[in-house]
Amino acid sequence: MAGHSKWANIQHRKGRQDAVRAKLFSKLSKEITVAAKMGDPDPEKNPRLRLAVKEAKAASMPKENIERAIKKSQGGDAESYDEIRYEGYGPGGVAVIVEAMTDNRNRTASNVRSTFSKNGGNLGETGSVAFMFDRKGQVVYPASIADADTVMLAAIDAGAEDVESSEDGHVIWCADIDLAAVSAALDSSLGEAESTRLVWKPQTTTELDLESARALMKLIEALEDDDDVQNVTANFEVSDAVMAEL
Repeated sequence: MAGHSKWANIQHRKGRQDAVRAKLFSKLSKEITVAAKMGDPDPEKNPRLRLAVKEAKAASMPKENIERAIKKSQGGDAESYDEIRYEGYGPGGVAVIVEAMTDNRNRTASNVRSTFSKNGGNLGETGSVAFMFDRKGQVVYPASIADADTVMLAAIDAGAEDVESSEDGHVIWCADIDLAAVSAALDSSLGEAESTRLVWKPQTTTELDLESARALMKLIEALEDDDDVQNVTANFEVSDAVMAEL
C-alpha cells in the first residue's frame, strides 16, 4: 500500500495545531444542524448526522453542544445554509477546493475571492480543479491502535478500498457512499477513530519548495479563518526538509 501521503499529514496537523477551539466547534455545530435539518434528527436514522456527531465527539466537543446543535435544526427559526464549493489555484499552481456553508452566498463568494487574490491565488469556476480529486471516505486511526497488518485486515473486512500506514498513523480509504457502513464496522473491530469524514483526495500532487509551501499555508489558514468555510483541501506535498521548516 502507498505510504502516508504528506498532503493528508499536513492537513491533519494544521487542523490539530491551528484550529481555534471555539471556531472549530462552530463549524462542527453548523454541520450537525444542517445534517439534522436535511434528514432525521436521530443520528441512528441519519448517516450524515451520525458522522457529523462522531467527528464532533472526536474533537472533544461537549455533549451539550452537540444536543443544542441538533435541537437548533428543529426550530422554526433555524438558519438556512447553502452548501457551496469553490475551486481555484494557490501559490505554486496548487489546486484548491474550498467547501462552505453560508446564509449569504454573495458575502461568502466575495470573501473567498478576496482571500485568494490577497494570498497569491486565483479563484476559478466550479469544476476547474475538482476533476483532479476523487471524493472519498477517510477514517484515521493513531499508529498505536494496532500494527499495519491488523488494520489492513480490519479495513478489508469493513469494505474499505485502501489503507496507508506509517509512524504517523493509519489512514483508511473507502468509497464516499460507503463511509457510514465502513466506519461502523471499524468501530466494532478497532474502536473509535480519530477522524471520520468525507474528503477530496488528490489524484496527483505538486511538490512545493519552502517559499511556495509557506505562501500556500498562509492562503489555507486565511480561508479556514472564514466562519463560512468548513473545509479546505489542496493537492500538494513537501519534502521532509520543508516539512521540518513548516
